[in-house]
Formats: sequence, C-alpha cells, structure tokens
Amino acid sequence: MVKKLKSAYFYGKHDLRVEETPAPQPGPKEVLIQVKACGICGTDVHIYEGDKGAAEVTPPTILGHEFSGVVAKTGSEVTNFREGDRVCIDPNCYCGSCDYCRSGEVHFCGNMIGYGTTVNGGFAEYCVVKESQVYRLGENTSFEQGAMAEPVACCLHGIDMCNLRPGHQVVIIGGGMIGLLMLQLAKLAGAAQTALLEPVEKKRAMGKKLGADICIDPLNEDVKAKLHEAGMNWVQTVIECAGRTSTMEQAIDLAGNKGTVMMFGLTKPEEQIAVKPYDIFRKELTLKASYINPLTQARALELIDKGRIDVESMVCKTIGLSGLADVLGNPGMRAEGKYIVIPEK
Repeated sequence: MVKKLKSAYFYGKHDLRVEETPAPQPGPKEVLIQVKACGICGTDVHIYEGDKGAAEVTPPTILGHEFSGVVAKTGSEVTNFREGDRVCIDPNCYCGSCDYCRSGEVHFCGNMIGYGTTVNGGFAEYCVVKESQVYRLGENTSFEQGAMAEPVACCLHGIDMCNLRPGHQVVIIGGGMIGLLMLQLAKLAGAAQTALLEPVEKKRAMGKKLGADICIDPLNEDVKAKLHEAGMNWVQTVIECAGRTSTMEQAIDLAGNKGTVMMFGLTKPEEQIAVKPYDIFRKELTLKASYINPLTQARALELIDKGRIDVESMVCKTIGLSGLADVLGNPGMRAEGKYIVIPEK
C-alpha cells in the first residue's frame, strides 16, 4: 500500500485544497525532505489573491518556498547529504548556462526553477529538491529559524544594494517581518540611527526591542517632526517594506541628499507611483529595488546560527496545513505577525 501524504495545492485565486497524494520520490541528484516548518510569505499571499508573485505559477502547484526539514531519502548520485540531516533550502535554482548566469546575475536566470512557485514547494509533508539547493542547519538553529533563512537571504541582497555605510541614518517603513529583519541588518551594517515607521503599536514595540532608536506611528504622528526631534536630519537610506504605493512615495520624500531609496516591498503588478523627477534631481537620489536572494542563503544561515539576528520574535503562531487558507485570505490575521506552517501538525 502506497502511503498518502498531505499537501496544500493552489488551484487558482482563493482556491487552496489540502489533498492526499503518494509520497514523491527523489531522482538521482535530488533529496526528499520531510518538511518540518514552512513560512507564509507575502509572495504566497499575492499568488493566492491571483496576482503575479516573484515567478509565474501554473496551477495546480504546492506553494511555500521558506522551508526546512529533515532529509528522508537521497538520490543515487547525492554525495553531500544523508538521511537524518537537518536542512533548509534555497528555493531558487539557476541553470548556470544562460547569459545572466554566465554574467554572474544568476537571479535573472532565464530558466530558473522556483520551489513553491514554478514547481511544488513546502506546504506539504514532503518535498523533493535538487541537492544543489539544500543547506545544512547549524547546531543552534531550530526548524522554525531555518524556515526564516530565505527571507533573511532576500533582505541581505537588499541591504547589499543600499549603499549603507557605518554612521548613516536609516528609516525603515513597515514593521512586519521583513521590516524588522531589515532593521537588524541595517544596524549590523553600521547604521548610527534607525527609525521604524509602523502604525501597529505591537510591531512598534517589537521594533524598539530589536534596536530601533525611534519608532513612529505614521498615521497619528508627524513623521518629519519626529525625525527632526531625534536628530535625524540627513537620512541617507530609506527602506520601504510595506509594499504600498503611498509608502514608496513617502520613502522618496523622506530620503535626504545623496540618499538611497530601497523599494523592497512588493506591490500589485499594475500599480504605479507618482514621482517628481525634480526631487530626484535636486537631491541626487538613487532609487533601487531588490529581487529575490542571489547566493545569500549561506550568509543568512550564519547570521541565524550565530545569534546575530533575531528571526523568532516576529513569529506569532504556528499552524497546520488546514489553517493555511485562512491565513492567506485574512489580512487581520497576518497583521499579527509571521505565521509558520507545521505540515505534520
């Protein structure tokens, strides 16, 4: 008798079904992972809502690209892992032979495989992954922490692009998981002062705990006045993590002379922002965006395992596969913090 395993299949907008299917089997260069934890990402929400995420999704597909687990079986040609290893994955697999890959810009690979987007991912009890995408968890890293390695890796790529130097003043817009990770990375990069703009009191409190010098309620407080009171009169870096057109426009407005605006948050594909070219000219602003996590997974795991970054404080709850659709479809639940799916729960 073939053992049936539970997986959450995405069939289209607002259509997610938990089904039982036979256990997948690894090919010669693949690893079968028993998924222990899988984070719910904003990209998963965009896809669930029928929008385009970081990659094209062709239903039916198992979503979930932030996951960790235990190696359950290895293919005949796998040499670096064995059954029982505690691991996580980098979900973006590059071909290595297209023009982008051969030029070092692997994240624009024309033949990319995305676990949890273009192929089945981690919202399942088991997932098959190429050996090249598997990373061991450190001794001090839990499965829940390991599931957070991919978002940390994405944030690392964004921070790398920010021109952030020791002594800079940094404003973070949005105190969700990504904003709180960016806050910590900005401090590790040497930011002298950091401000977090977040309307939810609970998230502002978390930002303060994680080292923000000032936390501002942008809906009820004068942001510029508060920054001035704190002595933040030349903001060199603004990192937008809310994924709203209004906050992207605000980021451009708050950036000081020679400042860099990192538009990290993901909007709907059709949305547009109003930009005044004169303001960009007058302040010599640099506008940037950051796409996925090119080869930053190992650095993320090091930061997590060595306790240099807190990835647990923003997790509000763990749920089973049966609760996944509720979280994806409920902004109020997601506003409470990061949800982690435990497939066996």
